[in-house]
Amino acid sequence: MQGKSQCSVRIRYSCCCCGASFLRLRDLVVPGQVCRVNQSRLVQGGSLLLTLTIPICLFCPHAYGRPHTTQLYQHVPETRWPIVYSPRYNITFMGLEKLHPFDAGKWGKVISFLKEEKLLSDGMLVEAREASEEDLLVVHTRRYLNELKRKVLKPLRIQTGGTIMAGKLAVERGWAINVGGGFHHCSSDRGGGFCAYADITLAIKFLFERVEGISRATIVDLDAHQGNGHERDFMGDQRVYIMDVYNRHIYPGDRFAKQAIRRKVELEWGTEDDEYLDKVERNLKRALQEHPPDVMVYNAGTDILEGDRLGGLSISPQGIVKRDELVFRVARRCQVPILMVTSGGYQKRTARIIADSILNLYDLGLIGPESASISAQNSDTPMLL
Repeated sequence: MQGKSQCSVRIRYSCCCCGASFLRLRDLVVPGQVCRVNQSRLVQGGSLLLTLTIPICLFCPHAYGRPHTTQLYQHVPETRWPIVYSPRYNITFMGLEKLHPFDAGKWGKVISFLKEEKLLSDGMLVEAREASEEDLLVVHTRRYLNELKRKVLKPLRIQTGGTIMAGKLAVERGWAINVGGGFHHCSSDRGGGFCAYADITLAIKFLFERVEGISRATIVDLDAHQGNGHERDFMGDQRVYIMDVYNRHIYPGDRFAKQAIRRKVELEWGTEDDEYLDKVERNLKRALQEHPPDVMVYNAGTDILEGDRLGGLSISPQGIVKRDELVFRVARRCQVPILMVTSGGYQKRTARIIADSILNLYDLGLIGPESASISAQNSDTPMLL
């Protein structure tokens, strides 16, 4: 190989203070002789991974002293259940949403169904607050945020704030549900697949920074699509264990992000209930054995539902209800606080299925005011506001 070769070099910066690491991709022109010397690791058109230790990372909670002041970690009265929602979650496009199969109001419909069943009233819900720019900068780059059309995306910022709030509630109460959120295709510097803000990453980073005793997390991503956003964000971070179960043939097919998955379960077109539930249960139990976490984030996408043209799987409504029950039952048995977000799935019947699942969890005693907190944390835990 003569002259110079264009090669892709991945640089991992590792923080010696908090232990976190993150990757940046750079194109680097290197002398041809370097390619020959390192041909086992670097070839023309290939890639090389370099690890650089830095004194402190930009995301480290110790970088600038105390974390910033946020409105998302305020005290919530015990009279309110740890179910987070706001009417402002719902997306409208001047009536055009009615002409599209994308159900842009599914979150409000879930709450309406739960009210009809007498499970909840407005006074029992936690009102989600909008994530501020300073909140978002805990993970996102300022350049990325500046590129977004912020007015249009306000409902997504409120859902993102809801996920962060639900993370704190999950640790305090043992469980929490954000009726929105689950934007698992978004990472710190890029969006994708209807996802503009990295709410899962943000919820975990907030917990790591602000809640004593929370230093290990597990993400259980059961949306039909690979969760490449949080996978890119936590690449190389040993504190976060990712289990991802998805249709191997559909978007996003992010090979680089797959390197962050510690327990990968790839499914074929048309996978049905029995096979799906068996794989979820077996792998979830193994995941918690391999990496006992302080908190679990459960991305409960319903795009696995039969008939979803984007998801490509064939799980029945009863199968989805059973899946959620399975995940909550395992988490509660292992005494792991669980935060559930609803993620993808926008068929007209999706909202009813989510509501039925929440009702089932309540009927089984897996959620509700009588469901004893399983966490060592409580409302008196010192938190940084």
